[in-house]
Amino acid sequence: MRRLADEAGLWKMVAIDQRTPLFGPIAARRGVAEPPFDDVARVKQLLARHLAPAASAVLMDPIYAYGRAIAEVPSHKGLVLAYEHSVTEDTPQGRKSSPVPGWSVGQIRRIGGDAVKVLVWHRADAAPEIVAHQEAFVRAAGEACRQEDCTFLLEVLIYPLPGENPRAVEARREALVLDSIRRFADPSFGVDIFKLEPPGAVHDVPDPDGPDAAGLQAAYDRMAAMLQRPWVMLSAGAGMDDFERSLRYAFRAGSSGFLAGRAIWAEAFGRFPDYAAMEAALASGSRANLERLNALADRHGTPWHRHPTFGGTPEVDVVEGDFPQNYLAA
Repeated sequence: MRRLADEAGLWKMVAIDQRTPLFGPIAARRGVAEPPFDDVARVKQLLARHLAPAASAVLMDPIYAYGRAIAEVPSHKGLVLAYEHSVTEDTPQGRKSSPVPGWSVGQIRRIGGDAVKVLVWHRADAAPEIVAHQEAFVRAAGEACRQEDCTFLLEVLIYPLPGENPRAVEARREALVLDSIRRFADPSFGVDIFKLEPPGAVHDVPDPDGPDAAGLQAAYDRMAAMLQRPWVMLSAGAGMDDFERSLRYAFRAGSSGFLAGRAIWAEAFGRFPDYAAMEAALASGSRANLERLNALADRHGTPWHRHPTFGGTPEVDVVEGDFPQNYLAA
């Protein structure tokens, strides 16, 4: 967990593991049905090249990013690998998640991953068989992380159930987000870090210092009170201004940082397929966006080891002299 953070214990992590959000735009601009592999990989390579040096860690996927982007990530930066497949099984009762085919926590650990990121689409009010499947998916990943001694980073996202109006979901966002997290806050799932979406407005976020801030701040505070482990915010496709406002609410509630992608680099990606223009925008605007978020975290973030779970600098769990015999003996 220390390797994912900066020297102060703040998580300033950049996500380049996106698959579906890149596929559509790339295919459309190339005028093809499926995005060319080389384009997806090259985009991720450039994202890593220009953003990894200013991040504390980078999240990438094993299919498109790792082979091309890993050489762009400085060796002292933390590495997070995605576990979940971008293709889900969408049933009439709800959405089922699964691992990337042929991929495992053990493989992530062996290629140098400091953490495993597991995205679970979850609605607590989905059909019981869907809820059971998603819980089993998360529990299996958590158990594998325990066996491999690897940090387990869980991302929980809500979604519209079949036939449900997305606007109705947004109207109930606070309740749905909190309900989606509640079950996984149980320590038996083994989560080390939570990656969470806003429990309120994602776009047109109220000014954190304005008259409408109290209600939204209360939602963030309720979310934080559920968590037995430290947490970071995701950008959920928001623009930079909205995400910065969301982060201010999150930091007040005790967040230890962010793990964000599109809020930082979407504008530069919008220049695809002009790679020269995209790279110039990454080097200037996107890098500036990341530095802006870093500075916000420096001012307001809670170092991960100051989460109530740890209460300061975590004690090293070592019985001196007997450590080799007793480490993970159970």
